[in-house]
Amino acid sequence: MADLKDFAEQLVNLTVKEVNELATILKDEYGIEPAAAAAVAVAGPAAGGGEEEAQTEFDVILKAAGGSKLAVVKLVKELTGLGLKEAKGLVDDAPSAIKEAITKDEAEALKASLEEAGAEVELK
Repeated sequence: MADLKDFAEQLVNLTVKEVNELATILKDEYGIEPAAAAAVAVAGPAAGGGEEEAQTEFDVILKAAGGSKLAVVKLVKELTGLGLKEAKGLVDDAPSAIKEAITKDEAEALKASLEEAGAEVELK
């Protein structure tokens, strides 16, 4: 039982980068889609309460590139799979949607990554 508590503590203390790596490992090596599990976890409590539906889809909006515009452009390129020119266009046209209709966990991970690079980001 102590091993499980240690494991839980390790999970809670993961960085955003480590969470992304864990999600990739779970998906590639074990066929587990972490986003699907998160959607079930979000839907579970809302179904029991019946008062208000929880938001399940989020948009990541880049409000401003901040001081490290080049780093933000490179990160947007990496996160979206766009070409360099298109990624630069998204950053130059801020506020602009980086990704739309994604899970809360994915949106928060993207937001944290972009903020780490110096960008100003909001979730809608």
